[in-house]
Amino acid sequence: MKRRLLAALLVSSALVLPAASARAQTVAELQRQINELKAMIKAQAESQARGPRRAVPVATRPAHARATDAGTFPAAGRPIESAVGRPAAPAPVPHRFALDEPDTWYDALVPPAPQLLADGPGHDARPKTWFERLSLRGYTQLRGNEFLSGDDTAPSGVSRLRSVHDSGITDRNNFTFRRVRLVLQGDIHERVFIYIQPDFAVNVSNQAGTESRQHYTQLRDAYADVFLDEERRTKLRFGQQKVPFGWENLQSSQNRLTLDRSDAINSGVPGERDIGISFYYTPWHVQRIWDRLAAGGQKLFGNYGAFGVGIYNGQTINRIEANNDLMTVMMATWPFELDGLGEIFRGQVLEVGGSAYRNRFRPEATFGSTTTLAQGYDDERVGLHAILYPQPFGLQAEWNWGRGPEYDPVTRSIQTKPLQGGYVQAMVKVDHSPVGPFMPYIRWQTYDGGWKVGNGAPRLDTDEVELGIEFQPIKSVELTLAYATMRRREASISRFGRAEGDLFRGQLQINY
Repeated sequence: MKRRLLAALLVSSALVLPAASARAQTVAELQRQINELKAMIKAQAESQARGPRRAVPVATRPAHARATDAGTFPAAGRPIESAVGRPAAPAPVPHRFALDEPDTWYDALVPPAPQLLADGPGHDARPKTWFERLSLRGYTQLRGNEFLSGDDTAPSGVSRLRSVHDSGITDRNNFTFRRVRLVLQGDIHERVFIYIQPDFAVNVSNQAGTESRQHYTQLRDAYADVFLDEERRTKLRFGQQKVPFGWENLQSSQNRLTLDRSDAINSGVPGERDIGISFYYTPWHVQRIWDRLAAGGQKLFGNYGAFGVGIYNGQTINRIEANNDLMTVMMATWPFELDGLGEIFRGQVLEVGGSAYRNRFRPEATFGSTTTLAQGYDDERVGLHAILYPQPFGLQAEWNWGRGPEYDPVTRSIQTKPLQGGYVQAMVKVDHSPVGPFMPYIRWQTYDGGWKVGNGAPRLDTDEVELGIEFQPIKSVELTLAYATMRRREASISRFGRAEGDLFRGQLQINY
């Protein structure tokens, strides 16, 4: 019966096609007749009560890739989409034709459904391009400082009112670029994340004189995270990166509320970075709390884990290693949800922790007309931090103690001396107002100890109160206005005493 049916179909085809050729006056008419023949063959095949024909698999776009917590932007650790597609779907089995098996006739005579090309936008096996794996972002800070009163100038040998964190505080400056940062980041593998950040607002000394040159490019970060588990809770970080000492030191300048970091905490690792290897671990329930805070617009310290340890060169950012000794650092921080303390604490989070490091540091020193590295000095610290996130009222405080290199004016030499200092800060977070979200704050800081990266490791003696407010009229723009009353020793071994003064400071930050 099957053979007779096939013979009849072939004979009818032989009769129909010549006649069709004779009648066909246009290509369109011939195509119509071919389509009618295909429909007739399909109807005949289905009349034989064959089972449903095989479904032709069609490659579809992969499900949305798993989100990760690998990033550092903003300091809340915003998730970053993985750039690695899932394995390609198996290719369809080629169609088979057998004369005595009608089930195979239709698939052999009728073209199969079109398949997505291997390089098509929805194909699983299509390799990701560089712009799909990596993202580019950044921010620019334009700053202005104006003396209201005080020691903007001073005779030789006497301290002027200056800050180690802002070279724009001088008697003749107006506007400066504090930071111009670009960040290139992304997943290059399911378990590898890269992060590269230069700064285009770095100052260098004029080699022919004392005048500085501005707007040079400096490498800030260049590291890779290698995740040790699928959930990305445990990772190793290799390269130039932030050293996990001090909560505020780890917080991005893009997120920090105050204009500058405190002298006491930042003096441990000026520039915040060094080359080395770190290990970080974040339990899932800790990450859940941080994710909730980040979604609420809180200024977190970044994805540096609840626990971290690391080893580094120990000479701070962009300095060549100067001894055969490694800087060892450890840190722990833990957020506690305070809902159990009553209705007034519902949603509140208190984070507490500490960090410590041990190092041997070689400061620069001038002998006559020659500047070279001095011998190594013990450089050791331990610090504590606590943050009650503003919802709407918040508190933040850090303190550290230790010893490190410091210039002694009596012996005119660098010695290892004790140091201590920290800050206390209060702030209020207002999410809705006619001018957009804003956050007023007040901070007191103090520090008595050496500034090890300065020439000769000069002593800093800081006592400062800053009152400010940050506005965010639109998401990409932040404006900070601050008043500061300062008492500071200038970071110089040739100037002594403390300068005093009042400053008005302003900063416009553009996020992109």
